[in-house]
Amino acid sequence: MASAPGPHRTIKVPKGARDFLPEQMAVRQRVFDVVTRVFERHGAVTIDTPVFELKETLLGQYGEESKLIYDLADQGGELLSLRYDLTVPFARFLATYKITNLKRYQLGRVYRRDQPAISRGRFREFYQCDLDIAGDYPCMVADAEALRVLIEVLDEFAGLSEHHRRRLGSYQIKLSHRQLLDAVLSLCGVPADKLRSVCSSIDKLDKEPWEAVRREMIEVKQLAPQTAERIGEYVTRSDAPWALLEALRADTALCCGRYGAEAALDEMQRLFEFLEAMGGALSRCVFCLSLARGLDYYTGLIFEAVLTDGNTPLGSVGAGGRYDKLVEDFCGRRVPCVGASLGIERIFSLVEEAEREWAAARNRPIRASKTRVLVAGIGRVNLTERMRLCDELWRAQIPAEFVYAPKPKMPRQLQYALETGIPLLAILGEDELAQNRVALKRLSTQQQVTVERGAAFLQQVREWLAAEEDEQGREDTSASGENGTAPGGPAKAAAAPPTPQ
Repeated sequence: MASAPGPHRTIKVPKGARDFLPEQMAVRQRVFDVVTRVFERHGAVTIDTPVFELKETLLGQYGEESKLIYDLADQGGELLSLRYDLTVPFARFLATYKITNLKRYQLGRVYRRDQPAISRGRFREFYQCDLDIAGDYPCMVADAEALRVLIEVLDEFAGLSEHHRRRLGSYQIKLSHRQLLDAVLSLCGVPADKLRSVCSSIDKLDKEPWEAVRREMIEVKQLAPQTAERIGEYVTRSDAPWALLEALRADTALCCGRYGAEAALDEMQRLFEFLEAMGGALSRCVFCLSLARGLDYYTGLIFEAVLTDGNTPLGSVGAGGRYDKLVEDFCGRRVPCVGASLGIERIFSLVEEAEREWAAARNRPIRASKTRVLVAGIGRVNLTERMRLCDELWRAQIPAEFVYAPKPKMPRQLQYALETGIPLLAILGEDELAQNRVALKRLSTQQQVTVERGAAFLQQVREWLAAEEDEQGREDTSASGENGTAPGGPAKAAAAPPTPQ
């Protein structure tokens, strides 16, 4: 006798996390491919680290953001926490293996016990894509390349197609320097023990008006009103890099030799020169004293990439900076580092929107599957024969599949190919089997030829697949006005295989 069913379980995605459909995963993989290609073009190698670290590894590294770290239950004597970012684990990695020079990239999930804001791309579990350069190199050389990589990635996404350009083409890189900001705050009368705390308030200026930040400085951070007012005279300043650099050098109160501003401005000047040498990357940048980056570990250059609509910021899609003391905190050995991190979740959303437009404009199905050939059968051709031909394609490294039904009708097989965007049909009928031949059909042009099984068949498949790639590339270049490769991006759920007839 069957037992009575128990109470229904609650079925929902945990707050601040997401499931991804096959077509969304296809978009994510294309995004990762672009990012990885750029990182590797700059000579970076990849590593991986655990998603959890010892709690003491993470504590004290994130300032006021430390309250967002997820702690895990004690499962055997080690107090553990989920990683908050990929930077602190990287510093721990360098200390663990006594590495002093490494250009690395890492793509991985991180976790923050934050209040989710799905519409703004804020989640509790999300991906980061980081590139970091560790080593003692000439001043600002590694910093300039880290910025160039960030700019290159964003330009690659914008260049995929016209739809991508509309979504991702307008952005700017905000630049500042932690030592310069400390000099400004010291000049304004902020005590040394409050510098990091006040930086956390300033870092909110991209989301809140100055009056709200000023009020927090006075009421929460306990600054004198005149100190807050003087800070506002500096941190509300933003201009073209060379223009603001010249204005700050002319500020005799700031550049009097007491606060260390001169050294920071010298570094920024050198950075600007390097960025101009790297394909005019400086033209993408603005010097912005409101940029503070609230994390405690930054020691020099800090930057943030923001999407813009004209001059209106629409949200951050990347950030980073120099952190020269983080590895030393773990092992007592100085290993200078600089890194850039992509806000990849927001980029995922924007690329997905662009690819939906791309697919809709061409009236094409969404390609979540990489299948290139559907082996179809007609008449009395049985499942075993279709399996044999599919195996020939697999052995030739050509993605292929067949419908599982014993004797599917041809309209159903054709429908499946059209719905999933499979470009070629390899058709087996009784005549083809008797003659050891295959009827091959290209759906985009309705061309059909009959070829002998074996080398001739595989050669024809490869030629038509190459023609499909070339034609798609020409379409995408025409649409974008660039020499980019547009995706065949998802817009709806992948079709399920047809049910047996």
